[in-house]
Amino acid sequence: MKKQPSLALALIFSFIIPAAAQNQNPSRPAQSSSQQTQKDDEDVVRITTNLVQVDAVVTDKSGKLVTDLKPEEFEIYEDSREQKITNFSFVSTESEATAQPPQPVAEKTSPPASGERNAPPVPPVRLRREQIRRTIAVVVDDLGLSFESTAYVRQSLKKFVDKQVQPGDLVAIIRTSGGIGALQQFTADKQQLSAAVERVKWNPMGRGGVSAFAPIESQSAMGDGGSGGTNSSAGGDLDQANKDLNEFREELYSVGTLGALNYVVRGMRELPGRKSILLISDGFKIYNRDDPSRNTRVLEALRRLTDLANRASVVIYTMDARGLQTLGLTAADSTSGMSSDDVQTQLDNRRNELFDSQEGLNYLAQQTGGIPIRNTNDLSGGIRRVLDDQKGYYLIGYRPDESTFDPKTGRRQFHKILIKVKRPGLRVRSRTGFYGVTDEQVAPQRRTPAQQLVGALTSPFSESGVHLRLTSLYGNDAKMGAFVRSLLHVDGKDLTFTDEPDGWHKSVFDVLAVTFGDNGTVVDQIARTQTMRVRGDTYQKILEGGFVYIVTVPIKKPGAYQLRAAIRDEPSEHVGSASQFIEVPNINKNRLTISGIVVNGIKPSVKPAGKENNPATDAQGQPASTPPGANAPQEGLTETDPQSGPAVRRFHSHMQLQYGYVIYNAQVDKATGRPQLQTQVRLFRDGKQIFTGRVMPFDPGAQPDLRRLLAGGGLNLGTDLAPGEYILQIVVTDLLAKEKYRMASQWIDFEIVK
Repeated sequence: MKKQPSLALALIFSFIIPAAAQNQNPSRPAQSSSQQTQKDDEDVVRITTNLVQVDAVVTDKSGKLVTDLKPEEFEIYEDSREQKITNFSFVSTESEATAQPPQPVAEKTSPPASGERNAPPVPPVRLRREQIRRTIAVVVDDLGLSFESTAYVRQSLKKFVDKQVQPGDLVAIIRTSGGIGALQQFTADKQQLSAAVERVKWNPMGRGGVSAFAPIESQSAMGDGGSGGTNSSAGGDLDQANKDLNEFREELYSVGTLGALNYVVRGMRELPGRKSILLISDGFKIYNRDDPSRNTRVLEALRRLTDLANRASVVIYTMDARGLQTLGLTAADSTSGMSSDDVQTQLDNRRNELFDSQEGLNYLAQQTGGIPIRNTNDLSGGIRRVLDDQKGYYLIGYRPDESTFDPKTGRRQFHKILIKVKRPGLRVRSRTGFYGVTDEQVAPQRRTPAQQLVGALTSPFSESGVHLRLTSLYGNDAKMGAFVRSLLHVDGKDLTFTDEPDGWHKSVFDVLAVTFGDNGTVVDQIARTQTMRVRGDTYQKILEGGFVYIVTVPIKKPGAYQLRAAIRDEPSEHVGSASQFIEVPNINKNRLTISGIVVNGIKPSVKPAGKENNPATDAQGQPASTPPGANAPQEGLTETDPQSGPAVRRFHSHMQLQYGYVIYNAQVDKATGRPQLQTQVRLFRDGKQIFTGRVMPFDPGAQPDLRRLLAGGGLNLGTDLAPGEYILQIVVTDLLAKEKYRMASQWIDFEIVK
C-alpha cells in the first residue's frame, strides 16, 4: 500500500530535505516508574551575617568515609575562637542514585539487518537536574603540561571516560587554553567526552617543555652563559636576563591557568550541592625563592580563586601529571666538563623546581577541602581516588560574630576556619576560610546588556530567564555543501510586550548566536537587536506557542561544532541561553551517513479500530519529488506549531510522530543501478530501549540524486506511553557497503506530555 507524506511532514522536511515515509507503532511501551529522591537544593557553603556553613569530609586511617559522627563530636574554630555549632547534617551522594528506568514489556523484535554483526550504538541519556549525582569538571592545564605528560594524561582520560564515568555523572573536560569551544560543555554523553579528550594536545606556546624538566647541559654544550662552569660578565648578564624572562613568562601562564579555573568555578556555582574540579597540571609556583617580592601576582590570584570556589561549594582536587620523577641524573643530562659541585647544584635546582611547582597544587587543594595527588604514575588510580571521595560530606554551620563582616576591613581580612573531630584516629578535611564579606556583597554587580548576553553565552550552563529550546540539524546540499540549521524556539510568555495604537503589541529583544569549532574558534556569529510588532491572532499564538528563530551556518570543514545562543528581553533584562553539540561528518569519504532528524507531531484523523494502542501496518512511503533544499525557510522569525513542531518536539501520547532525514553515500548495485538499504526505528527512555521497529527495506523510488536519498516515516505514539523524555533513533544498513561501514545511525530527543 502506497501513500504520500502529509502536508505537515513535507513542510517540516524543508528544514533539511523532504522525505519518504514509513509508519510504525510501538506495540506496548513501558509504563512509568517512580521518581528518584529529589536532589537537595540547599546551598552547601553559606557565608552570611546569620550563618557561616561549610562542608567537611571525615575519613579513618585507611581513607574510608566516616558517616556516623554526631554534632557534639565536632569542634569548629574561626580565627582560633571556638564557635557554637547551630547547623549540622550529613549528606550522602550515594543515596541519591539515579531513577530506575522503566522496564520494557517483552515483545518480539526483528533480527538485525542482514550481515550485521555489531549492534547500533545506544544514544546518550540527557540528565535531568534531579538525576545529577556528581558534577565533575576535569580541567587539563595544557598551558603548563609538558609533551611527555600530555601523552599520559590523554591515556588516563580515555580510561576515565570509558570506565569511570557513571550514570548520574555530569562531566566536562576543559582545556585551560581552549576558551569556550564546542567540546567544553558539561555532558553525560561519552562520545562527546571522548571527542574532548582527542583535543587534549601539547601546547608548544605554553610553559611546559618537551619533558618535565630541562636536561642538564655543560658549558661546552651551551656556549658562553651556560649553567655550568664560570661565566663571563656578559654571559652572566644574558643568563640572568633569560632567567628573569622565563620566570615572568611562567608567572603569566600560571595566572592564566588560575583565570581558566575562575571561569569554570563561576559557571558551576549556579548548580546545587557540592561540585568538584580536578586540575591536572605539571604544577605552578606561588613562591619565588630568589625574589619574594614577586610572589604577589600568583598568590593573590590563588587566594581570590579559593574564596570564590569556597562560596560556590566547589572542591578542587589537583593532580601532578608528571608522576613519580627521577630527580637524579638521567640519560638526557650532559655533565661533561662540570665539577661535582656544579652537578650537585643543578640537581638541587631540579628538586627545588619540583617541590616549588607542587606547592601551588597542594595549596589550591588544601584550601578548598580537596586532595593533592602527586608522585604517582597511576594517574587513572588518582582519578578513581577523587571519584571515591565524592560519596558524602558533613555540613557544619555557626552564627558568626558581628566583627567578622566589619565593613572597614572585611574585604581585606581572611578569616581562618579550623574543624576538629574528637573521636581519635580520624582525619577531617574542610575549607580553610573566607574573606569577611557576605555572599550578597560579592554578588555580581549590574552588567551592561552586552555583558549579560556574553555572560549567558559563555556560561557552561543554560540561563532560564527566557526559556529557549535549541535544535541543531546537520545537512548537506549538492550546491550549498555541508551546513548546520539551528531552530531556536523562544517562549513568548517570557518576553515583554508593550501596547501600541490599533491593537499592535511590540517586543524588543537582543539576540546573540555564536557557532564554535572544536578548537574554540568562532565559525559564525549573529548579533542584533530584534523588534517584533504583532497583533490579533498572531499575538495570541506567540503568547501560547512562542516562535522560532532560524540560523543557518555553512560548514566548510567536518568536525565537532556547537551553537550557543542567548536572548535578552530589553524591558525586563531577563536572559535565556541554550547550547547544542553537533558532529558534522565528512561525506566526501563516501561512507554511509545520515543527516539530522526532523520531527513533527500530527493528530491522526482516524483512530485505529479496537484498542487505541493497536499496532499499525508498516507502509513503504512514496518518495517526495521536491528537490533538495527547496522551500527552506529563511533566517529570521517564523511561526511554528505551539508544541509539536521540530524546534520544541513536545507531543501528546495519541499523536503520530512524523520524522524525516537524508541518507548520504548509499552504495549502488552496478547491475540494477539501485541501492540496497534497510531501515529500523528504535525508541529509548532513560537509556533503555523500549521499542524496536521492524527492519524494513527502503525503496528510493525515482529520486534523481542517489547520493542524497530522502527518507522518513511515522510512529504512532500509543496512549500507554508515560510522560517524559524519549529518544528516537534511526538505524540504516547498506547491504552493499563494506562491513565496517555498513551501518549508520542518528538520533533526536523529544518529550511526551499529558
